[in-house]
Amino acid sequence: MNRRNCWICKVCRYGSERPPSNLTVEEVLQWAQSFEKLMATKYGPAVYAAYLKMEYSDENMQFWMACETYKKIASRRSRVSRAKKLYEIYIQPESPREINIDSSTREAIMRNIQEPTQSCFEEAQKVVYMHMERDSYPRFLKSEMYQKLLKTIQSNNNS
Repeated sequence: MNRRNCWICKVCRYGSERPPSNLTVEEVLQWAQSFEKLMATKYGPAVYAAYLKMEYSDENMQFWMACETYKKIASRRSRVSRAKKLYEIYIQPESPREINIDSSTREAIMRNIQEPTQSCFEEAQKVVYMHMERDSYPRFLKSEMYQKLLKTIQSNNNS
């Protein structure tokens, strides 16, 4: 996301833009109910991803979203190609956006990547989801970014 064009950044950092009109107070409040609800809403994943980027820890969210896209690949040829790219970017030791997963999960992916299935990254995706839910999600809810967005939405709703 380019910070100059990102509505999230403009609202949360500068207060210079109104959030999308279909982003409701109810949705933003739902994000605080559970990580699962945050991830299931229309704008929650994008706002959370912007927060993680500000924290310099957005590789988990990028990997999780890439896995969601990967699962929908029907073509075997495309799946093989995409699986290798995911491995090179996120799984391979010392990769540019290496995610924090245990060695047994990493080794299983290394074995499965030769004939990748739609679920070959599922275990790593679960681990990453758990990291986000337990570590960065509580910080997100306390963050200035979330609090400012909530306050902006509430004040827009009252005006």
